Amino acid sequence: MEKITKEMTIKEIAQKYPETASVFIDLGLYCFGCPIAQVETIEEMAKAYRFDLKKILEDLNKTIKTKKNK
Repeated sequence: MEKITKEMTIKEIAQKYPETASVFIDLGLYCFGCPIAQVETIEEMAKAYRFDLKKILEDLNKTIKTKKNK
């Protein structure tokens, strides 16, 4: 099963799983093409914005699992 991990960059996730855009938008993050998104991992982003990393990963993985099951 494919899974999004904390080591993946925002760009990598957005390109491989475009359906996850809604999760980022719900967090108030709209800049998938920003230079920092090219290299920033989900873990780094969560630390920078003080988001719950575990919750973000759960939401992202739930989104890709739901899409895959359709």
